Amino acid sequence: MAEYSAVQKGSSSLKELEKKKKDKERKHLEEQVLTAQNEEEETKKVYVDKRTPAQLAFDKIQEKREFNRHLDTLTEHYDIPKVSWTK
Repeated sequence: MAEYSAVQKGSSSLKELEKKKKDKERKHLEEQVLTAQNEEEETKKVYVDKRTPAQLAFDKIQEKREFNRHLDTLTEHYDIPKVSWTK
């Protein structure tokens, strides 16, 4: 019976080992994500708009024209039909 005195009684230590392993993996993944984000921030280039105010105004008007042209091509399915009792 002396051989069994060193045996640990209670819950399995295998579960504890698996939990520790998962925690370690999670920390490792978090570190990888943080380092990846830091690298992205460092490599991210800042876009500077070098257009003049006149060019910006021209582009805005062109965008409006294109949008209106698009609306003109749409069907008028949702419009209220004109109903005249006198004609």
